[in-house]
Amino acid sequence: MTPAASAPTDRAEWRATLDRLTDSLLAARTADGHWTGELSSSALSTAVAVIALTLVDRHRPPAAHSALVSGGVGWLTRTQNGDGGWGDTTDSPSNVSTTALCWAALAIGGTDDPPCVAALDRVRDWMRRAAGSLEPRPLADTISRRYGKDRTFSVPILTVLALAGLLDANGRGAEARRGGHSPKGGRAGKEGSTGFRAGDDQGGQGDGSGTIGSGWRHVPQLPFELAAVPPSWYRWLRLPVVSYALPALIAIGQARHRQRPSRNPAARLLRRAVRARTLRRLEAIQPSGGGFLEATPLTSFVVMSLVAAGESAHLVVERGAAFLERSVRADGSWPIDTNLATWVTTLSVNALARRPDWHDLVRPADRAALSRWLLNQQYRERHVYTDADPGGWAWTDLPGGVPDADDTPGALLALHSLGAEDAEHLDAACAGIRWLLDLQNADGGIPTFCRGWGALPFDRSSPDLTAHTLRAWTVWRPALPDALRTRTERAAGRAVRFLERAQQPDGSWIPLWFGNQGAPDEVNPVYGTARVLEGLAVLSDVETIAASEQRATRWLVDAQGGDGGWGGGPGVSPSIEETALAVSALATYRRLPRAAAVHSLDEALARGASWLIDATDGGRRVRTTPIGLYFAKLWYSEKLYPRTFAVGALAAVETTDLRYHG
Repeated sequence: MTPAASAPTDRAEWRATLDRLTDSLLAARTADGHWTGELSSSALSTAVAVIALTLVDRHRPPAAHSALVSGGVGWLTRTQNGDGGWGDTTDSPSNVSTTALCWAALAIGGTDDPPCVAALDRVRDWMRRAAGSLEPRPLADTISRRYGKDRTFSVPILTVLALAGLLDANGRGAEARRGGHSPKGGRAGKEGSTGFRAGDDQGGQGDGSGTIGSGWRHVPQLPFELAAVPPSWYRWLRLPVVSYALPALIAIGQARHRQRPSRNPAARLLRRAVRARTLRRLEAIQPSGGGFLEATPLTSFVVMSLVAAGESAHLVVERGAAFLERSVRADGSWPIDTNLATWVTTLSVNALARRPDWHDLVRPADRAALSRWLLNQQYRERHVYTDADPGGWAWTDLPGGVPDADDTPGALLALHSLGAEDAEHLDAACAGIRWLLDLQNADGGIPTFCRGWGALPFDRSSPDLTAHTLRAWTVWRPALPDALRTRTERAAGRAVRFLERAQQPDGSWIPLWFGNQGAPDEVNPVYGTARVLEGLAVLSDVETIAASEQRATRWLVDAQGGDGGWGGGPGVSPSIEETALAVSALATYRRLPRAAAVHSLDEALARGASWLIDATDGGRRVRTTPIGLYFAKLWYSEKLYPRTFAVGALAAVETTDLRYHG
């Protein structure tokens, strides 16, 4: 628990803390001069990687991955929570999705060693409490309720449970027949101990009629046949998964079709007819590195599903397994994604650029290297995965990245900080701005990947992405050619109106890609409100929505804890990340003349900055908090988040003329 903060009597302590955090942030650069960060290890990722590699080994002897499987199982047993479940990070409370997948991993890839047996006993008890029963129907219903209409993650989890035999009629499946990997790497159990019929890779299919494999009736059929149509049609098809889950749609859909074909003869014929075509589509969109979106979960789901579909020898499986081999960590775990290099680099640049002396801290040669690196990350061709036009940026510099509407504004802001007058920067900015303009939805908001793909959460307009885009449009607007500037002004007006409509009755905004595990409904209005307030603060008095700004600012001030920190919402335990974001937004707004209408702003800023000083021990240490959301409420923490956010916050406060002295 961080002690209550009191405002310092002078700025020396703020400056010393800021300097230490800045030095450590600069020291975290790679040899190439940018940042890669480090994502938290994930029990969910480790579980599905263990399952995928185990199934590959069973169908492609010898068991080449037995050491990785044993290492992953060992990491899972060591990190199991005291209540018997697992959360997404080692700092996360147990949840039903991750716990179910870890249960399946121990059932499929575990051994009869005492630690694994004890872990299985504990996880069975946890799942029984969560679902009310270990019978197939309650288990399936519990998973489905967590995600509602969005099948992006519920169907993969149900697929895993079916593969493990945990949805079979006897309710135990592979766990009841567990053999485990022998010390020499071979599976001691039988081939049929998983909940699918192996057959030969091109041969027969499970009929779903027996005990083994009967669990597939609880797995909804994904319409993989729709992947055979042109990508331009996707937005009209109302697919039951989000845009970036197309590989899972194809692979899981084919596994379900093979294991339990539709009773409708027309559907069976259609799926049989397009099976090869959709597999070619899957192969075409697989990145050269083998990892779909650089994500262990998505890649693992694809690999294990293709094995269940009778395609263990397919090139996609080979490449995917190789990606998993390269992605494992020394302790046996896997993260959810390889890295967020582009994202954390732009966060770092934009945080440092808040310091008036940042050009002295980052030498011209280093700034030039950062510029070149960022320019090289811009997509110059249509993206094979999402069919996105050129001009955007992804979260990573690796081949599995996909351009999106949070990383693109971040890159645009970083390039502006690195030199708005540079002609090459302006050319890249114009392309990025056009990319975002083309992405804008009819409601004026900005979605993540694809315009108008559907109504599922990760394809809808989002306040935090819209505000980030608005900020990037606005800072570049004076330098744009006349026609593009005019188009941007109109789009900004529509974005502002969207934000006004999206504001919650209490004055906050709810973000898309960030949450808080301790907040009601696991949302993070502090993150969302801070991001939107920063986006609105760049607008002129005639462009902004002053009433919405003031309500949001008052909400942020009122959400501050008694100790001076912020959590994800009122009454939630504070974190460095959320406190820094709130301080940064309030300090940015505080510099505007229209901020005079908000009372207690200086006091809130001073107390928040002091909390950051105490929480970081004057900039000597930072602790990460899981506030990041991947897809489908999959939590992560990132090592650089607290550092970059704190640097940006304290730099913003330092340049603000506060009139509060405690």
